[in-house]
Amino acid sequence: MSVESKKPREACCSKLKLFLASMAFVYFAKAFCGAYMKSSITQIERRFDIPSSLIGVIDGSFEMGNLLVIAFVSYFGAKLHRPRLIAIGCLIMAAGSFLIALPHLFQGLYKYETSVSHSKDVNSTENILPCLSNHSMTDADETPDLEARTACEKAAGSSMWIYVFLGNMLRGIGETPIMPLGVSYLDDFSREENTPFYLACIHTVGILGPMFGFMLGSFLAKIYVDIGSVDLDSVTINHKDSRWVGAWWLGFIVTGTVILLSSIPLWFLPKALPKQGQEQSQSKSTELATVAEQENFLPEENQEHEEKEKPVTFQELAKDFIPSLKRLFRNSIYSLMILTYLVSVNGFIGMITFKPKYLEQIYGQSASKAIFLIGILNLPAVALGIITGGFVLKRFKLGIIGAARVSITASFGSFCLLASQVFIHCENADVAGLTISYQGAPQVSYNQQTLLSQCNIGCSCSMKHWDPVCANNGMTYASPCLAGCQTSTGTGKEMVFHNCTCIGEMMTPDMNMSAVLGQCPRKNDCDHTFKIYMALSVLGSFISACGGTPGYIVLLRSIQQDLKSLALGMQTLIVRTLGGIPPPIYFGALIDRTCLKWGTKLCGGRGACRLYDADAFRMTFMGLITGLYFLSNMLWGGLYLTIVKRQKKLALRNQAKENGLEGNRVVNGHANIHIAKNKEDTDRESTI
Repeated sequence: MSVESKKPREACCSKLKLFLASMAFVYFAKAFCGAYMKSSITQIERRFDIPSSLIGVIDGSFEMGNLLVIAFVSYFGAKLHRPRLIAIGCLIMAAGSFLIALPHLFQGLYKYETSVSHSKDVNSTENILPCLSNHSMTDADETPDLEARTACEKAAGSSMWIYVFLGNMLRGIGETPIMPLGVSYLDDFSREENTPFYLACIHTVGILGPMFGFMLGSFLAKIYVDIGSVDLDSVTINHKDSRWVGAWWLGFIVTGTVILLSSIPLWFLPKALPKQGQEQSQSKSTELATVAEQENFLPEENQEHEEKEKPVTFQELAKDFIPSLKRLFRNSIYSLMILTYLVSVNGFIGMITFKPKYLEQIYGQSASKAIFLIGILNLPAVALGIITGGFVLKRFKLGIIGAARVSITASFGSFCLLASQVFIHCENADVAGLTISYQGAPQVSYNQQTLLSQCNIGCSCSMKHWDPVCANNGMTYASPCLAGCQTSTGTGKEMVFHNCTCIGEMMTPDMNMSAVLGQCPRKNDCDHTFKIYMALSVLGSFISACGGTPGYIVLLRSIQQDLKSLALGMQTLIVRTLGGIPPPIYFGALIDRTCLKWGTKLCGGRGACRLYDADAFRMTFMGLITGLYFLSNMLWGGLYLTIVKRQKKLALRNQAKENGLEGNRVVNGHANIHIAKNKEDTDRESTI
């Protein structure tokens, strides 16, 4: 008998473990793809020549897709074949990833804006004349008529960012069933004591996804977008240039393939499995049925056949939904918790979306290095913080007040470190006519006319082009023409410009009047400042993450048992709607206001920003994040006081109940209690 009963249990465990491994792979794949999307934001912005506000809309389309189907999937998904629904979701996510990469095939080669034309004659000593005496450069400034511009945009495929928007929305739709259906399937068929361990395994593997996603983004950001289709020697920009676009599309093919592979095992899993530890499942199902009958919130279950549920009409569900919702939001702790989460998530999403751009513009880091550092330093710190928070809770066996204290301490500590980062920065890059005058006097100008000076006024330069060159005096000029350069030698990235009249206005006797392609590197002390910033950023990420698990425990323990599913569903809905979609849009719009030099599209019109006012960018970006986290801390303070007050009330109520019960026992005159009490008193007296 014992041998026969053991066989099905082993089969059950093997299938459950297969599902566990599959879910871990799916969690890794979705996190891998999501992190890669975040790391590619800058590349997509440059490739489609769009502003940060529009890239924010594209980034928010994932949450839009998620919200379109979350209610439908959460309700109907539990009644259908859950593993196959998750597999279908993975297929949709993979299709979304491939759709995002699709514009690369139809858009043609990337043509970055440049003011120079280069000859193929390598032996030529004077290839071009950047400083022109005729008006051929200013002809480029003339805006083409509407018909010509429409035809040009159609040929260039400048509106193909819509495919990225729709693909990211498909990713959001496909991701929806993974968490609710996967967790519920695991919880239904595993032992109650095993579920937390299984979930921890899934999330631990899932944490690796963002690290790999950012590392892939960093690697591909160094590879030119049209790799294999162009002669790289003819490309005059490198991966540090603000016009450079990496092979962003290749990453979406890789992530889409990984998601596709993760769906395969799920097709072979059954709709239901035998419960681990069958003897425990009976008591659990009976207990659930009792709660359902008492609260009239869940449909009644047949104890003999758990899978066969009586059909519940929409009217019956709707009738109880509104009262349950009212009960939920009358809970002041829950309402304050949602508001606190909402504010902090706004700050976090805005920060993670535009942090690579911030590191690039404020500290002069390349997009590739910025993405790599976030993936290799910040994300592991977050993972370690989450584990540490959970360990502290378990080690000290903290209740709701203890968990709230840990969470508010972590929140305040990370806020202090974040506030200090506002004051750590490098100086603006020295760009003639934009951040500094041609004579070296500090200035910040959004006016194109300041790009002109006595040294280049006869050159007939275009003021729209951004083709920076670095002079020996450490100053960057917006183009070789605006630097007043007369001749050039070399080809591609090795091109050198000579006899630049504007360099002569700010040079020492031992310098020559030549310039090379690309922006000048920042001053030496900027590297030291950047290291301090990254150390504070990593420490802040760790401390902030330490409060994540305790905060979640506070949320779970502050709501009634029968409202728990509804509470978590509403939290997901509200936080994703108001915390996931708006931040990239309004952060992007505010960042756009700090742009000093906009790029020019191939067909005319404003493209992506090439250079920001670093001080204005820093104050806008860090100021907004700090403000949101400050508000979050204020809400945490109010929340903590509310929790303490409620716990005191509960303690007094419990004490009153105990006293009342004792009184009732005395009145009812239970002799055995009185005898026991007298015996206890006698024993106590004899002991004394």
